[in-house]
Amino acid sequence: MANSFAKEEIVAFDQVFEKFNDGLVVSKLFNTYNLDDVTAERTGNTVWRPQPYIAQSFTGIDQSSNFARNYTQLTVPTTIAYSHSVPLTLSATELRDQLQRQRLGDAAMQRLASDINVDCSNLAALTGSVCVKRTTAATGFDDVAQCDNAFNRLGIPMFDRKLVLSSPDYNSMASNLASRVLDNSKSLSAYEKAKVGPVAGFDTYKLDYAYRTTVAGGTTVTINGANQRYVPAATTLDANGGRHNVDNRYQTITVAVTSGTIKVGDRFTIAGVNEVHHITKLDTGNPKTFVVAAIVTGGGGSGTIQISPPIISADSSPTDPELQYKNCTAAPANGAAITWLNTAAAPVNPFWQGDAFEIVPGHYRPQEEAGLAILSATTDQGISVTMARQGAIGDLSTKYRWDVFYGLVNKQPEMTGALLFNQV
Repeated sequence: MANSFAKEEIVAFDQVFEKFNDGLVVSKLFNTYNLDDVTAERTGNTVWRPQPYIAQSFTGIDQSSNFARNYTQLTVPTTIAYSHSVPLTLSATELRDQLQRQRLGDAAMQRLASDINVDCSNLAALTGSVCVKRTTAATGFDDVAQCDNAFNRLGIPMFDRKLVLSSPDYNSMASNLASRVLDNSKSLSAYEKAKVGPVAGFDTYKLDYAYRTTVAGGTTVTINGANQRYVPAATTLDANGGRHNVDNRYQTITVAVTSGTIKVGDRFTIAGVNEVHHITKLDTGNPKTFVVAAIVTGGGGSGTIQISPPIISADSSPTDPELQYKNCTAAPANGAAITWLNTAAAPVNPFWQGDAFEIVPGHYRPQEEAGLAILSATTDQGISVTMARQGAIGDLSTKYRWDVFYGLVNKQPEMTGALLFNQV
């Protein structure tokens, strides 16, 4: 027969699970997509999620020639690949103290909540392609207003915007707000609770952990080769004629590195490449910002790098997908200079709109008939926590483990960004 948990163990699990649910700060801001277990197993734990459509418009009453234009639906893959476990063993003598077991459960849940928050924070910090660089410390409204400006220039919807700040940057903003005349609740909240609240169209949140960017590694880097533009495609054919989805969030470009080493997470602009409004396709007059997603070849940066977003310039006999998803004014010229934005080590403060970030809960299904005692619970967001127990007859000890399993994805890097302070 399967083992079973005692009543006091179930109560203790429920109590620590409530604390775990409260501790999920960043992940609660991510949207949730639920994938059923059977589909997850049959697809290798990977599901393709759609990116937002961008429509085209044309002037004039006669649109006869435009009905033949095609709309391309782009998708991105999400893989349930994040797993964290806290295992421990209690001896027969340690098990005499039930409080000891509950404290270890508290510690396990706290660690798992921290792991999830760190994974979400790192994903947001490393993949957001919109970069707002500030040369001073955080002060408040003007800083967040620049994030608002950056999104507005691109045509990002003006609702449901979120900004998560490192503790020092958040508290600096609260300090600025608290220093004002304390004659309203917002100033009092800033002074008494270090609470900032909504600013310039963004809901703000405080992190106890924030990913830190380092100084950009490449000091002198240029584009190596002209016409490095990207053409979006929903699917592609392999050598055997099989059709596969295409991940259009990235592009591989060739660069020449005179000195230094490029690193993943470095952010930059390219001379002569401006951003365009996603809907109107008009030049905003501002350089397009990119982030290094991977080093492909070159032993640390010299050669080819993967960037996000791709350079979709639609400036040479463009296809319908290029016109639909155009995000740059032009492809970079050969020898165009790259300017790095992360010029000083600092916390990365991610910001995004809507459901750009998504979490896909996974589930373990261990069999109790295999000699395990199993407890599981699901957070409001759908993240499942599994607790298992198994005794050892040899030394009368008992093994416990707590597990979580999930996937994370940035569905649209151009609807996510990074706010950097104290950049030189």
